[in-house]
This record gives sequence, C-alpha cells and structure tokens, in this order.
Amino acid sequence: MNKTKRLVGLALFTAIVVVLQVLGSFIHFGSFSISLTLIPIVVGAALYGAGAGAFLGGVFGVVVLINCINGTDPGGYVLWTANPFLTAVLCLAKGALAGYAAGLVYRLLEQKNKIVGTILAAVVCPVVNTGIFCLGLALCFYDTLIAWAGGTSVVYYVLVVLAGVNFLAELIVNVIVSPIIVRIVNLGKKM
Repeated sequence: MNKTKRLVGLALFTAIVVVLQVLGSFIHFGSFSISLTLIPIVVGAALYGAGAGAFLGGVFGVVVLINCINGTDPGGYVLWTANPFLTAVLCLAKGALAGYAAGLVYRLLEQKNKIVGTILAAVVCPVVNTGIFCLGLALCFYDTLIAWAGGTSVVYYVLVVLAGVNFLAELIVNVIVSPIIVRIVNLGKKM
C-alpha cells in the first residue's frame, strides 16, 4: 500500500475519531458517555492493520482522558481526581488494546470470510474496550466502585448499571453497522 495513501487515510480516521468522541461526550448513559468512535477504529484497523487500530484506539483514549480531566466526562473526572496516573493508563490502554484486538481479529479472518471477520472485529472492539475498563475499575478503583454502587453488589453495578447500557449500545451499533464497514473496507482495498 502506498505510504502516502496510508498516512492520509490514518489522518482522516484520526479526525473522525476525535470528532465522534467529542460529540459522543455529550451523550450520557449514567455517569459515562457512549463511545461513537469504535466504528472508525474498526474500519481503520481493517484497512491498515492492528497497529493502525491501536493508534486510532490510542487517539480515542487521549480524547477520553481529556474529557476526564476537564470534567466533560463526570465519571471519568471522579476517577481522575482519585488517581490521575491510573486513569490515564486505563483510558489509553483500553482504547489502544480495543483497536489492536479488532485489527488482529479482522486479519485472522479476512481471507476466509470478510463479513465474518468484520462482524467479529466489530464485536471484539467494544468487548475489549468495556472489559478492560471494568477490569481496571475493579483492580484500581474498587473503593470508588463501592461508593458508586451505593450498597448494591459491585458485580451487578459494574455489569448492569455502569457498563451494561453503554456496552450494549456500543455493541449493537457496531454489529448493525458492520455490513457498511465491510463495504468501506472493500472499497478502500480497491483504491
């Protein structure tokens, strides 16, 4: 692939990730905002590889971190005030690893079936993103989770209240848009 085309494509996907995450920061389910950026991360990972997916996921993580710092993400702001370093690591790691995993899954399956590869990459991305977020909260911010749970089971709170709605919305959007992703990937590869 031409390096210039790759660079321009990654620049465009970077801009899309930033714009969608900024817009998505205004859509809240509970304390956290839904991520609209997972779709361009999956497309970028499918077009340019797992490394590009990790880069785009990292860009997503940077925007999420900025929202945590400036209070646009109220739940993230609580985490930032509790432990800025761990919040930064969590934001950056979950995004980068979600993009990387989506790229790996797509690459493993694209030769056999691009549609299945794209759908599974679109499923893996929010699973990894939300999974690392929940794991990070449980390991690094357990006291905060207990306070947020307000006497309910922490496991119930994390899986149903905190991550449940966000995760389901991200997963459904990704899976519904997967056929469009397949077309974009096919057009991108032809160019």
